[in-house]
Amino acid sequence: MTVGPSKVAAGEAPATVAPGTGATPAPLVFRVGEGGTPGRPSVLPAWLLVVAALCLTGWALARPVPSGRAGADGVRAALVVVWALAALVLAHRGPPTLGRLVAAAVLLGSASLAAVTLAATTSGTDHRAGRALACVLPALLMAAAVHVLAALPDGRLGSTGRRTGVAFAYVVALALGLAAWRGPGRLSPAAALAGWSVAVVVGLLAAAARYRQVSGRDRQRLQWLAAGVTAAVEVGLVVGALGVLVKWPDHPALVAAAATAFVPIGLAAGVVPTLAGKADRVLVVLVQVTGLSLLVTAVYFVIVLGLGHAPDPADREVLGLSMLAAAVVTLGYLAVHRRLEDSVNRAVYGESTAPEDVVKTFSGRLTRAVTMDELLLQLTETLRKNLQLSSAEVLTGTSEVLERAASVPDRGPGTLMVGPQERPVVARAGVSGRAWVQVWLPALLDGRGDVQIRVAPITYTGELLGVIVVERPADGVGFDDEDEGVLTELARQVGLALHNLQLDSALQSTLDELRRQADELRRSRARIIESADAERRKVERDLHDGAQQHLVALAVNLRLARDLVADDPAAATEMLDELAAEVKTTVQELRDLAHGIYPPLLMDSGLAEALRAVAARSPLSVTVAAEGLGRYPPQVEAAVYFCCLEALQNAAKHAPASHVRVAAWEEEGGLLFSVTDDGPGFDPAKARGGHGFVNMSDRLGAIGGTVRWESEPGEGAVISGSTPLT
Repeated sequence: MTVGPSKVAAGEAPATVAPGTGATPAPLVFRVGEGGTPGRPSVLPAWLLVVAALCLTGWALARPVPSGRAGADGVRAALVVVWALAALVLAHRGPPTLGRLVAAAVLLGSASLAAVTLAATTSGTDHRAGRALACVLPALLMAAAVHVLAALPDGRLGSTGRRTGVAFAYVVALALGLAAWRGPGRLSPAAALAGWSVAVVVGLLAAAARYRQVSGRDRQRLQWLAAGVTAAVEVGLVVGALGVLVKWPDHPALVAAAATAFVPIGLAAGVVPTLAGKADRVLVVLVQVTGLSLLVTAVYFVIVLGLGHAPDPADREVLGLSMLAAAVVTLGYLAVHRRLEDSVNRAVYGESTAPEDVVKTFSGRLTRAVTMDELLLQLTETLRKNLQLSSAEVLTGTSEVLERAASVPDRGPGTLMVGPQERPVVARAGVSGRAWVQVWLPALLDGRGDVQIRVAPITYTGELLGVIVVERPADGVGFDDEDEGVLTELARQVGLALHNLQLDSALQSTLDELRRQADELRRSRARIIESADAERRKVERDLHDGAQQHLVALAVNLRLARDLVADDPAAATEMLDELAAEVKTTVQELRDLAHGIYPPLLMDSGLAEALRAVAARSPLSVTVAAEGLGRYPPQVEAAVYFCCLEALQNAAKHAPASHVRVAAWEEEGGLLFSVTDDGPGFDPAKARGGHGFVNMSDRLGAIGGTVRWESEPGEGAVISGSTPLT
């Protein structure tokens, strides 16, 4: 049994067969995708590349080099090892393409280290070859850095623009290496620094552009990369400042280069499930630390070098200790500043948050699944605590009556009347005090005594939706501008929340109505189909039992008449006369049947004449008032005609001795009708489920009309309806 290539390519496991069936077993295929298990094919190339890189690095370290190069080569070797480990983690847990790409870059880095070592430890032909490689490979490594950063987060360049840019980077790097080889014979520190600076900036810009396009895990990987870059920048910044000011460490460039190990560590952390979700918090802390370090370093440079002088050996120890103290204070402040802020707020305001934090707290709660009643209760509790109030309450409503929605302490239910003259004044007012309340909302002062009071109207687009009422004791701290600003902003946000609640309620009501109409439409369609089938069965039955039987009898009698013509002409003549009468009867039956399907008179002469014809055929005493009617769309005339016919049939069935009046008229862009009888009446609630009412509702509902049944036992009945004409 073979496996199609499409399934294997899609990463599906091929089908297997039971032993002994004679089929060829399917080959074992590893599933390729993100994550996976060690030993999958996608991991093997990365392992091979990493092993080759480590072997080259070991070979380079084993060769004797000048003492001045040992430190630099050691840092390069350590970076190769860290990047190699990161490549293995990426290949095992992350996108396999990215793992292979990083492993290839690691191999290029180890080859660059080996080439530099070869150039420094050989002579002759080997020296020339090593010098060429020592110029070209480090330059290509810069382009590889651009390639890796541009391919994040999945290892694929994706767009043609990115592929073209990376190819251009390799060409430029190759040209730089060849120029160094043909010129000074080595890649100078200045050229290396410039090349790496450009490569890192270009690569990070490409990664930043990709960051704006991705989400989820891909974004977390890029956040961890940013965290690694930020940590490397922080270490480089601190080491550079120490090197300039206190001449420590002895080789700050090597330490700064070693700090770039945070970059592969960040890449590897981004694919570890337990660490991926912490990327944002780590990045925020690192950016804060780096920003503070930059500020402290700038201050030291301005004060020490700008306003003072370069420190001499005797001053460097004191300066170094002061910089260490500044670093400790910076890190300590990040850890304790929230607790200090809470303590100060508690001492000043009596709570761990400042008054303006009430607005932030309410805004945060708006995004949660909290009911409006609970939200307003939490609001009043927070207001009372943070503004040091004796009471706080919120009244809401859209009519002239505002009802107490929440209060602390609980004041129970209550209402506030706001007349039509007061509503616009209250809506336009800002946060107001006792004097204003006494004029416009005096009912708010009932039972409050001598207290300080502030009222903030809750509005949206000029519409009054409620008020916030807060109190403080008469001898307490007065309300200041900050308190009133908090109440103003809070009232604005509560107004927005109440408006959104109204919109949600209206939308939900509309959705419920749409669902009801959709359900009714489905039921109506089913009834129409069922009614059409029943009508077709009725027509078939009427044709079979009526006209068809007459026609069959006519055919038999015609054959008999033919046989009698020669033997008994008189009897044949009499039979032909009978046949003529039967033909007329059959024709009338067919006319009646056609009239029931769609009256020709309705089509030819219009609704008024068709209704008069129905009245003439009815066994009841019927009068028709349909003067002034014109011609209307066929579906409108048919709907009104059959509804009136249904009403007359119901009257004949349930009120056989009554007088019926049928009226039809045009009014305000609609066609209206009514069928009124003086019979015994009925209960409309019971009649709504009947066949007649359902038929009328379906007919009129299909063209946007409505039907109404009005009756009481002993009072007759009125069946009326209307349908739009536009």
